[in-house]
Amino acid sequence: MTADVVRPNRSRAVIALGILLLGCALVSVRVGPFPITLTDIFNAFSTDMAGSREALVIRELRLPRLMLAALVGAALAMSGAVLQGLFRNPLADPGLIGVSSGAALAAVSVIVLGGSAFSTMGYVMPSFMLPAGAFIGALLASMMVWRIASRHDGTDVALLLLAGIAINSIAMAVTGLLVFMADDAQLRTLTFWNMRSLAQASWGDVLIALPCLMAVFFVTPWIARPLNALLLGEAVAGHLGFSPQRVKQIAVVSVALAVGAAVSVSGLIGFVGLVAPHLVRLLLGVDHRVLLPASALLGALLLVLADMFARTVVAPAELPIGIVMALIGGPFFLLLLMQRRRGI
Repeated sequence: MTADVVRPNRSRAVIALGILLLGCALVSVRVGPFPITLTDIFNAFSTDMAGSREALVIRELRLPRLMLAALVGAALAMSGAVLQGLFRNPLADPGLIGVSSGAALAAVSVIVLGGSAFSTMGYVMPSFMLPAGAFIGALLASMMVWRIASRHDGTDVALLLLAGIAINSIAMAVTGLLVFMADDAQLRTLTFWNMRSLAQASWGDVLIALPCLMAVFFVTPWIARPLNALLLGEAVAGHLGFSPQRVKQIAVVSVALAVGAAVSVSGLIGFVGLVAPHLVRLLLGVDHRVLLPASALLGALLLVLADMFARTVVAPAELPIGIVMALIGGPFFLLLLMQRRRGI
């Protein structure tokens, strides 16, 4: 009886998140220094308004920025939910355990080393090199953390966090070395990429990230049941007919692909993968069949709201969205640590 009541409630909660995301998306498109009405939004793709300023602002500036914020937020939140289920730890996050830093280091390596190599040969660096490099960097960082933290009886949480701190430190040091080696043109590219919020979002960025992120959104729901089984331990998951090793491989590759794609188009944005899954887990429970889609929707919602705040609070200037998320996620992470310390 209880299960029959809980499932519709959870479904309604996911639907409510989707409706709230759509509502915030409409508000986000309207908000800005150039006034936009709901009528302008609905008529932006009509032939009568094709060349108007309102249509250009909506189509070329605000819609790609909105879509990129939603995609990146959903990808980071879903990655955090997968990592937390995989490591059986609510503190796991792509940024905290070094996955984002690995992706960023690889992206900087592509800009500095790859740019030098292609310029020497007289070619222009292909656009896919940056997301491909970020994916490889995220994958390597994930594998390193997994290897260090894994023991015969499960995952050591302390080793997990310490390995993440170590990888973050190493990645920052090597990134600093690459920045030191960069020439003037590469420094401008690095500054543009590293400091970028979503202000420079374009349809090209959306098209670069969309295939990778859609693949992740399609694959991760298939590991929801195995992740539920892994919460009981790898031995129990094996007895239930799941292959823990295969689940780990799919999860790590999916997270690396999502984080790599997100970092390549938006730079480093922290704490989305920590805050969104934890809030969903508190409200809707630990069932990954609900947790994964709900986390994706809440992550998209958080980043859309953070981006809207970042571009309006100090208008006409703009705050980097990473700062906004750090101001939200930092205190939230400290609260989690205090709760664990008290045994809550």
